[in-house]
Amino acid sequence: MKNPDIGVTVHARAVEPPVVPPLPEIEALEPIQKIRRRWPAVLGAMLSVAMVIGLGIELFGEGLVALRQSAPVHPGFYIAVLLLYFSPPTFDFIIFRRLWGIPFEGMIALHKKRIANEVVIGYSGEAYFYAWARERMKMVAAPFGAVKDVSILSAIAGNGITLAMIAVAMPFASGLLAPDQFETLLWSTIVIIGISLPFLLFSKRVFSLERPTLWWVFGVHSLRLLAGSTLIALAWHFAMPHVSIGMWLFLAAGRLLVSRLPLVPNKDLLFANFAIILIGQGEALSDLVAFTAAIALLLHIVLIAGFGIHALTRKAR
Repeated sequence: MKNPDIGVTVHARAVEPPVVPPLPEIEALEPIQKIRRRWPAVLGAMLSVAMVIGLGIELFGEGLVALRQSAPVHPGFYIAVLLLYFSPPTFDFIIFRRLWGIPFEGMIALHKKRIANEVVIGYSGEAYFYAWARERMKMVAAPFGAVKDVSILSAIAGNGITLAMIAVAMPFASGLLAPDQFETLLWSTIVIIGISLPFLLFSKRVFSLERPTLWWVFGVHSLRLLAGSTLIALAWHFAMPHVSIGMWLFLAAGRLLVSRLPLVPNKDLLFANFAIILIGQGEALSDLVAFTAAIALLLHIVLIAGFGIHALTRKAR
């Protein structure tokens, strides 16, 4: 081929296309994709099995014994206990309804979250709820940050209310507790402050949500704790009406206080001793506390069975 501009004949040479390595077969990538998609469901199934095992251990341990004890006759006791039982998932639903707009089906996941935390391992419920949210990525863009923030704020709210109760109860506790118990209370107070302080000092690095949202979540958690203490006081008052509601409210505050103390080896025993000193009737009070815990265990079992039937029904459809 002659170039007319320079008068030189140029021989055309065929240019071979670049060698492109073959792409892997799509089928070879499917197992990895399936694992990535299925891990939330696998984790949820494992925690569900762990919840059933934990409930069985609790039931055949002290649960059946407590349920055989004399039950309160006042219907107000059972109404207050039911409201108390359903209050934590309800307040959590209010929070995540605003954060994510979760449907009412989310109440099932929140109940399982609560049961897992109580009968499996602490904060295993958060892992279950995170897995549940990951399965619904269209609804939730980044679930980990919100679950983390809500969990941390729940702990901070509990610690804050506990510190407030310590300040209120300290004048009374100084005359009721033994010197070693009083020393444990003081050290536990220092530990509670030490645990909460880093989250407050480095809040910008710890939390993912906006500051107004964080304050709103903190307020909902605080309201949940106050409602729980009020409901348990009402339930016990209906069961033992000869004890004033004011004394039961004080004992409910003490119960919440004892449950948050990090250095107390036997919290139930400390609370029982504290309550018996105040109102007496140790055996009746111990039976009442055990019966209240047994009702919560029974409700756990009923809900887990109901959720299982609901899941089977949906698969059948």
